[in-house]
Amino acid sequence: MIEDNHSVCEMMAMFLKKQNWYYEFAYDGIEAEEKFKADPDKWDIILLDLNLPKKDGMQVAADIRRISSTVPLIMLTARDTESDQVLGLEIGADDYVTKPFSAITLIARIKALYRRSKLGKTASEAQQKDDGGFDVQTKHFRMNTKTREVYLYDKQITDLTPKEFDLLKTLASKPRQVFTREQLLQLVWDYEYYGDERTVDAHIKKLRQKLEDLGPQVIKTVWGVGYKFDDENN
Repeated sequence: MIEDNHSVCEMMAMFLKKQNWYYEFAYDGIEAEEKFKADPDKWDIILLDLNLPKKDGMQVAADIRRISSTVPLIMLTARDTESDQVLGLEIGADDYVTKPFSAITLIARIKALYRRSKLGKTASEAQQKDDGGFDVQTKHFRMNTKTREVYLYDKQITDLTPKEFDLLKTLASKPRQVFTREQLLQLVWDYEYYGDERTVDAHIKKLRQKLEDLGPQVIKTVWGVGYKFDDENN
């Protein structure tokens, strides 16, 4: 947990300890980056405050994503503006929580995000000798959810965050079906966001940016409804 407010850290320590989780705190951006760079594979999830001394949390998030595109990352922010929250999601955060927050709610979000990332990692490790079969396939897209290999127009996509992978899987598993933002929140994030649809929009935007250089865009907007995956006419 990267947080300069010691009172918040002390409160979270009690809740994290009750879960029997191993945890560490970093109190500024420089310390956080040094800890992460020392052993990126050590961390299962990162909680990142945006208002940090020495180095801004947005820059820390960007630097972490340059080192690891897959480590689950939850932003903690007192900035209650849509632009800051969307920017954080676009940089690569998987989720955000606005301060003041409920520790119980934060724990629930950690569990939901960790569960999805852990399942994907375990499946990938267990299937190292997999024959390369793809269980999600469309005209120009194929995905192996066990090894987490993804190809679009025969080009491999290797830099998807856990949430981007889950979002793409959900859409591509039912090509041409239109999903509302509320449906995607429930299916991908595994809990209610209470109508915070900009989370979906921010992830769709980031996902599209990663796909746009590979060929015609396959994630289509259905105005007034939501999004769909469609590569049939490409």
